[in-house]
Amino acid sequence: MTSTPLSSSPQTSVFDRVGGMAFFTKLVEDFYSQVELSLVLRAMYPEDLGEAKTHLALFLAQYFGGPAQYQAVRGHPRLRMRHAPYVIDVDARDAWLAAMLHAVARSTAGPTERAELVSYFDSSAHSLQNA
Repeated sequence: MTSTPLSSSPQTSVFDRVGGMAFFTKLVEDFYSQVELSLVLRAMYPEDLGEAKTHLALFLAQYFGGPAQYQAVRGHPRLRMRHAPYVIDVDARDAWLAAMLHAVARSTAGPTERAELVSYFDSSAHSLQNA
């Protein structure tokens, strides 16, 4: 999996087209509201979700063409390595993807950007399944 930003336009990134960091902060808040409701997902996260929210928002912003703050704070994403300690089976994968798709559906992203977000999240969810 690459960490190259997605963009349907060479002139503007998804990050710019959706409104920047505020969009990703809200997307992550909506995602984690679903994580909190999921028995499958909630057990995989620490009690305090603050740091996880910050890391995910920074990662997504960077991936979709925003500033490289995630890399400055956490280094290379290494998604498979970071997720290796967790058993991500079909149920966990599907729960994660459903939570993220819920957040995308609630977002202000336009149809093109939604399609790009959904494509990335679907691909990522499947690539991180390890059980």
